[in-house]
Amino acid sequence: MRDFMPMGFRHPALLRYAWLIELKTAALREKVRRSTAEKSGQQGKRQLQLEAVEKMTSWMVRGIGGAMLALAVFGLPTGAIAQQSTNRVAANTDWSVFVEADACWGVSKPKETVNIKDGAPATVRRGDILLFVTYRSGGAAGEISFSGGYPFAAGSTVSMQLDAGSFDLFTDGEWAWPANPEDDATILAAMKAGSVAVLKGRSGKGTQTTDTFSLLGFTASVSEAEKRCK
Repeated sequence: MRDFMPMGFRHPALLRYAWLIELKTAALREKVRRSTAEKSGQQGKRQLQLEAVEKMTSWMVRGIGGAMLALAVFGLPTGAIAQQSTNRVAANTDWSVFVEADACWGVSKPKETVNIKDGAPATVRRGDILLFVTYRSGGAAGEISFSGGYPFAAGSTVSMQLDAGSFDLFTDGEWAWPANPEDDATILAAMKAGSVAVLKGRSGKGTQTTDTFSLLGFTASVSEAEKRCK
């Protein structure tokens, strides 16, 4: 169990939504800043701030666990979010299924990892390397995420190569995700039809990494995860 769910782990669905909220919050703050610069008077400033907070709160509630996400965004203790999950409910060849109160997910480790530094194979220190498909409670669509075990280079993408083609995942810290739900759906379908997934990334120190995941047992695992979170 610990091979899949290390201590201190934060589930990628929560991290992904926290990341999106941070982007949304920054945009709203900038809107407030610009608007208040055009208006005079403390009352106008206060009204715009309230409108921004109301919009942000409404947007957060539509995601998963708005209150928990707010804690994650603002760096406050998140309690159960950071706890190790031991609730594995199924194992299908190279994929396992975990279930918690707000999410169900299939997860796998790479079968092969190659690290290249300055054009030559290198031994580098990496954290947990995991590929996820997550279903939030309430029947939400599957969400793909990848933990590379190191901070990706700023502004870089991870190339995800499947039998059906190649897809780009956008990075933030040690995590990478498809850009939108439509890409999630396309990649998920390609993974169900494929045999391996090869993810290529670049660290902030310039190391090129290639992680190869088996897709044996993938379809059964994600189907189980989806069913348990309907």
